[in-house]
Amino acid sequence: MRPTPPPTPAAPPARREPEAPRDLVGIGIGPSNLSLAALAHPLTELDTVFYEQRPAFDWHPGLLIEGTTLQVPFLADLVTLADPASPWTFLNYLKTRERLFPFYFAERFHIHRAEYAAYCRWVSDSLPGLHFGHQVDAVRWNHERDVFEVDFTQLDSDGEAEALGRTHTRNIALGIGTAPHIPEPLRPLVEAPGVPVLHAADYLQHRERLLSAEHITVIGSGQSGAEVYLDLLKNRPVGREKIHWLARTEAFAPMEYSKLGLEHFTPDYTHYFHALPESVRDRLVPAQWQLHKGIDGDTITAIHDELYRRTLHGGWPDTVLTPGVLVRTAGRIATTRIELHLEHVEQGSRSRLTTDAVVLATGYRERPLDRILAGLDPYLRRDASGRPRIDAQHRLVLDPAVAGAVHVQNAESHTHGVGAPDLGLTAWRSANILNSLTGKDPYPLPGRTAFTTFGLAPQPRIPSARRPRSLTPLVAD
Repeated sequence: MRPTPPPTPAAPPARREPEAPRDLVGIGIGPSNLSLAALAHPLTELDTVFYEQRPAFDWHPGLLIEGTTLQVPFLADLVTLADPASPWTFLNYLKTRERLFPFYFAERFHIHRAEYAAYCRWVSDSLPGLHFGHQVDAVRWNHERDVFEVDFTQLDSDGEAEALGRTHTRNIALGIGTAPHIPEPLRPLVEAPGVPVLHAADYLQHRERLLSAEHITVIGSGQSGAEVYLDLLKNRPVGREKIHWLARTEAFAPMEYSKLGLEHFTPDYTHYFHALPESVRDRLVPAQWQLHKGIDGDTITAIHDELYRRTLHGGWPDTVLTPGVLVRTAGRIATTRIELHLEHVEQGSRSRLTTDAVVLATGYRERPLDRILAGLDPYLRRDASGRPRIDAQHRLVLDPAVAGAVHVQNAESHTHGVGAPDLGLTAWRSANILNSLTGKDPYPLPGRTAFTTFGLAPQPRIPSARRPRSLTPLVAD
């Protein structure tokens, strides 16, 4: 007689949700919503929860190339620029790891990228109310209860559906981040197996395979393209580098990093930009590419130093750096090589390049909100280009029938300018959202943040607490 097999265990039920609606549900846990969760943590009057589809916090793992650093100072962590006394600062992270003195003596203002990722993981592992492995499926407005309904799927360790759930909330914070951008001519090659054509976001996972290729092409003139090119160059034999680096921009240009130029990443400029007409904003964003899409000066220097070092014994390195180039079309030659059809914009000339591997350092695009907000579409107010309108408090402009608020993070470049994805404004934006939610000022914000006056409007008034005090004359005894 065969033994009776044990019963198949039933899928665990979804976590029990509170009967009262939550104050805030965050969708996505990247740096933006992680900042929001960290600053919300001490506000005990708020009931918050955050959902993320991935099994754990992960920040650009494919680009944590050894030696690469953030392009913003360490003060642009998740909380410091809103609350330097928060327990979730980068400095407190170092203290808990007994690394504060080594950091002090290292004198680093720009920390390693891998160190920033480790810091964020520390915060995500320590904060309550963060639920990874939870995929948000739909958001709706419930007129009868005056709350949002958020449907989600709890995932198992393999990413398969395990249980379904629903929670209700008065407010939502969307922080679904960006996705790697693949240019249309190269999309079929990325999706096909065989010859490696991949986005720089996956660089480290494929690095050894790329280094073994006979010839490599890097496409993209920003920081990621420069870092990938430098890493490949340093690890290829002298005289047999066989790397092409191509870019659409007219030069491999440095990022604008002057002190006054950086004031484009202040709240003052964000307010100024938001008040501009839509047509002016649309013209400004692409024109300001060098503010955030250029290459760090130290990286440019390192590339030139490496190229120069390879000329010390005569000859030139076998590498080609060409800006001002568009990839018109691309295709496979047999099954082992790739042919890129190129056009030089200024010359008006065309040529072909045969290569064995392609790395696309072509940046990221804001993830579209349409899928996740499909249930709210009738209530959304859109601009002339069909994009969601977003007010100064980072809230979607909705029909007045919707009493709740949907805040968006790192999806508002068209309304808030080049600073929207910048880590330096993350804590300030989170503080704005929490001040708006509570109707108070748990995080007082500065009245002025830039020396530059953007436009002809009067300078913002300095808060009374910041005004210099007059001296009281001494009275003789």
